[in-house]
Amino acid sequence: MQDFTLQELQCFDAVVAHGGFQGAATALHRSHPAVFAAVAKLERQLGIALLDRTGYRVAPTGAGRAFHEKARAILHEMSGLRRYAAQLAIGEESELRVVIGDYCPPGPMLASLSRFFTAHPRTRLHLSVEAVGGPAERLLDGDADLVVHGIDRHDPRVEWIDLGKVPFVPVAAPGFLPPSPRKSVRPDDLRDLTQAVIRDTARHTAPRDHFMIAGAQRCTVPDHALKKEVILRGLAWGHLPRFLIDKELRSGKLVSLAGRHLPGSIEHLAAARRADMPHGPVAQALWQYIATEKRIA
Repeated sequence: MQDFTLQELQCFDAVVAHGGFQGAATALHRSHPAVFAAVAKLERQLGIALLDRTGYRVAPTGAGRAFHEKARAILHEMSGLRRYAAQLAIGEESELRVVIGDYCPPGPMLASLSRFFTAHPRTRLHLSVEAVGGPAERLLDGDADLVVHGIDRHDPRVEWIDLGKVPFVPVAAPGFLPPSPRKSVRPDDLRDLTQAVIRDTARHTAPRDHFMIAGAQRCTVPDHALKKEVILRGLAWGHLPRFLIDKELRSGKLVSLAGRHLPGSIEHLAAARRADMPHGPVAQALWQYIATEKRIA
């Protein structure tokens, strides 16, 4: 097997990502024949068919999908290496990309980021909020330098700093549930009622049925703030982070449905970054700053 080039890997990755040679050529600012030739040469060098060309649109073969997963990791590592070299050349990163997850307490996190970036004015913060599987996906896709959310702590590609636990409580407005002789609410009691759920911002990760009652009508919202309003108005029930509803639970504006059959959950909050990629000096300083503070949750 002959050695293949980074350019050939980029062409193959672009064909898979854009569903064809023309889309790949446009994305790479190259000609259609050049991309076609690069992928064909890669297949000859590997001795395997990476693409199935028999259909209307090309698609990766089984071997192509397996190879593409490894190729993407290499391309992300090369992208990170280029970014790191540029950072070393200027001494500081021009930008850091931070993703906050949907159940991160925003006040403490934003205050912490404000203090840090005030002390590092030459580095611009690119901040976004993602939900459910979105933060972890952005991190693993190379679209974020740091995420604050739940993370798979067994993934060898990731390192993390524990920031605490976030309890989730199933709640409803008073009178939302019909009268029942049972003291503890069961999932079956909620099947005919509307459940408010957060929209998953993951783009390609398999969705998670987080807290969802099978068969129930759902009201999908973009964040916990709107979810809380929907529940307060008696339009649905749902799980909310405890820090967001303590006041309403104490005042009686919301009632907890938690019990033996609907216990709620404890979610672990962490700051996470890729362990298998280089980090610039400001990113490393932010990591150490968060490790020192740990006052997010």
